[in-house]
Amino acid sequence: MVRFFLLLNFLIYMEKQTTKQKIPDHEKVMSFWDHLEELRGHIIRSLIAVVVLAGVAFANRHIVFDTIILAPSSSHFITYRLLCKLGRLVHTSSLCVKGMHLKIINISMSGQFLTHIYISLAAGALLSFPYILWEIWRFVQPALLKNEKKYSRGGLVTSTLLFLIGVVFSYFMIVPIMVNFLGNYSVSSDVVNTITLKSYISTIVSMTLAVGLVFELPILVYFLTRIGIITPQFLKSNRKYMVIILLTVAAIITPPDVFSQMLVFIPLEILYEASILVSKRVYKRHLKETA
Repeated sequence: MVRFFLLLNFLIYMEKQTTKQKIPDHEKVMSFWDHLEELRGHIIRSLIAVVVLAGVAFANRHIVFDTIILAPSSSHFITYRLLCKLGRLVHTSSLCVKGMHLKIINISMSGQFLTHIYISLAAGALLSFPYILWEIWRFVQPALLKNEKKYSRGGLVTSTLLFLIGVVFSYFMIVPIMVNFLGNYSVSSDVVNTITLKSYISTIVSMTLAVGLVFELPILVYFLTRIGIITPQFLKSNRKYMVIILLTVAAIITPPDVFSQMLVFIPLEILYEASILVSKRVYKRHLKETA
């Protein structure tokens, strides 16, 4: 990354030195090097936002780790308490998690410090995600038409909201169920689960970010329909296969009871149905434009 910025700065400097002729303002058009310089500014501002918010997360490690990251490892987590209440309402004890407290250890001398830095950077990137998207939009919006700018602005807001909703859904629903299932799963009573900090952190972060990206499905469907790769008919005809896939995913990451599986499956199925509606609307608009 450092070499990339050094090379970028060198190329921009050389281009400025070799450009001797003064061009009138009304004839100025951004060259390739002007675009590179503009891109550099957007990248630098995005990195500054990540570093600043990462510093805030680093300084508040008790909140980041004790209150947020390590919270799903205890049965006092809000999701477990709500599931217990739901279990009492439907008269099933399988939803209630009691007395769970995973034993998480560190086996590396620098493990906790490096994990602290890693999580702080991840938190900085997550918190600055809306700003980074805004910087990307600012870079590409001069090349867009007026109508395209309006739709891209709406897409920026929608994609940000969908990602954040996916992250929240994963943290409060999928992650606790998965931690409870995998953390307490045992092949033998002679084998005790002692989970490393690195394993626990990587599982939670990867799952949270993955679900956040999965929630971008309507945006992906929008662009794929726009360029003619998929159609609403294609999505509808493959609905039964998608239901099987989603049920399989829900069955893998949840305990073997139907209530937990439905709690994960239903939001994902709603997301797929919303993608069909998005594709249908885009497809109709495309037909009108080409008529």
